[in-house]
Amino acid sequence: MKRSDRLVAITNYLIENPMKLVSLPFFSTTYDAAKSSISEDLTIVNKVFKQEGMGYLKSISGAAGGVKYIPEHSLDNSKKFIDDLCKRLEDPSRLLPGGYLFMSDLLGEPSTVRNIGKIFASEFSKLEIDVVVTVATKGIPLAYAVASFLNVPVVIVRRDPKVTEGSTVSINYVSGSSRKIQTMILPKRSLHEGAKVCIIDDFMMAGGTINGMKDLLKEFNAQVKAIGVLVEAEDEEEERVVDNYTSLIQISNVNVKNNKIKVNKGNFLGKS
Repeated sequence: MKRSDRLVAITNYLIENPMKLVSLPFFSTTYDAAKSSISEDLTIVNKVFKQEGMGYLKSISGAAGGVKYIPEHSLDNSKKFIDDLCKRLEDPSRLLPGGYLFMSDLLGEPSTVRNIGKIFASEFSKLEIDVVVTVATKGIPLAYAVASFLNVPVVIVRRDPKVTEGSTVSINYVSGSSRKIQTMILPKRSLHEGAKVCIIDDFMMAGGTINGMKDLLKEFNAQVKAIGVLVEAEDEEEERVVDNYTSLIQISNVNVKNNKIKVNKGNFLGKS
């Protein structure tokens, strides 16, 4: 195989297998090339990844060593993407009765969801996440996007039990937005004891739903290492019950009467 062909093949393999430790002998055997040639190839790939703001290759020495592709969304690319999302969400046509915002189109765009997933994965890549957890239903596309870059499974918390999921653990919680008592359910087989968890949600007001997920995860002795929220709503009347979260966008004011929406960047850029 020519070097140009091999570079494409190696790059594709690494992108398809993020956060996975790959040994040099694997590449050497797969592409029938000397380890020294593979090492040079990986140096070139790493350089391009960094130049394009795609991430980097982490080298691990030793007998069981190799390289691991760490996906990243560069800060400049993240700023541009979040700015664009803010502008799209400020469109008055998104206003729904009751002051809600229509966001389903954004969550249905594969490229948009993929970028959101990459930003969160970049932020949480060093936390050794075991599983991404979300609550049905609108957070599911985001959770899978984040999980695809962290290369971990997705667990979905539901509000209704399903016979196909076996025995479950359930809790009651108070929704932050409606102040109603609701139920959350998670199959006992979903998580192993002490799993390191990343919670992903599409929208947060007071944080009652996320707080409910945290309480449910305590039943599994899981460690919540990160919380990612696409959009948070700023409400002076509601006390936030969740802290230590990362948000990409903040809705600071929705004026139904004047048909205006004020959208700001979330706390992600402040952390970066």
